[in-house]
Amino acid sequence: MKIHFFIEAFVLKLFLSYWSVNSLQNLELTEASIKPLLAKLPLLQQEIGKVIIGQRETVEELLITLLAGGHCLLEGVPGLAKTLMVRTLSQAVTLSFQRIQFTPDLMPTDIIGTEVLEEDHATGKRFFKFNRGPLFANIVLADEINRTPPKTQAALLEAMQEFAVTYGGQTYTLDQPFFILATQNPIEQAGTYPLPEAQLDRFLLYIKIFYPTEQEEFEVLSSTIGSRRVTIHPILGGEEIIALQSLVREVSINDDLIRYVTRLVRATRPDETPLAYVKEWVRWGAGPRAGQALLLTAKARALLKGRFAVTLEDLHTMALPVLRHRVLVNFKAEADGVTPDEVVRELLKLVEKPKSPLR
Repeated sequence: MKIHFFIEAFVLKLFLSYWSVNSLQNLELTEASIKPLLAKLPLLQQEIGKVIIGQRETVEELLITLLAGGHCLLEGVPGLAKTLMVRTLSQAVTLSFQRIQFTPDLMPTDIIGTEVLEEDHATGKRFFKFNRGPLFANIVLADEINRTPPKTQAALLEAMQEFAVTYGGQTYTLDQPFFILATQNPIEQAGTYPLPEAQLDRFLLYIKIFYPTEQEEFEVLSSTIGSRRVTIHPILGGEEIIALQSLVREVSINDDLIRYVTRLVRATRPDETPLAYVKEWVRWGAGPRAGQALLLTAKARALLKGRFAVTLEDLHTMALPVLRHRVLVNFKAEADGVTPDEVVRELLKLVEKPKSPLR
């Protein structure tokens, strides 16, 4: 077991080192250019806060996903401003934005695009031209992704993983940065197509939105029933976001923290964990991708907070949105109301913490 542990820790470190070197090979970042970039991150949060009242944790997790170069799944009951939040984020950055309303009759070509027959008026020759779909945007809101059939979900998830789409044997590269935010309603199950676990794993974060506090709800009601309109000013451009995504890879992390993440992820697996709690409630644990996601999002959070080193707090904060869709509880847990969130919280208590200065 110790051999497997050190192999997995080495893989995680190799993953981070590879991206750290290769992501900056074509991009020069100097101290003079880094400081103005970092100064814009709090301004970006403030700009979004002009429209979105409360939900600071959710907004922070959205920005972390964007900085980490991943995609996220946002779950919440209707009326919690999920769509407004994404639209406001797109207005605060100078990136193209498309919203796709997923329905049961939506086809893959509706989001990817399709070929149309055109005629060259000069020569009279006919040819097929590929008309790009709404997926060809920097920020894509996939609204109610669980309402569309699996084949359309698969087309979206291919784009998420490969940053490209294939049509008619030809591959079309998507513009960078490319950020997909998918939403789903946890209440209604009739007429929905739940995402399989393997496809859920493609989302860097699984963010849950909860009801606002009483004061926040009062502010929402009082500020949205009048004629006042808020203007959102763009803070970051596409090249700046790409630079920040590269900078995230450069954030330092102690080897002890990487080993801690390795222990934490391996502790979720019933066949490998020494924890009786996991053996009792968990059916399937998280894979190595979970460790990569936890380390990468912890780096993004550290940068968002103005730090160039990851702390234990960063890892603990990101553990829930990273692991909740990668830890599958068994039937007994579902019957007794034990959720993946409870399992992750218990793991954070039980797994041995690193003896590191960055705690």
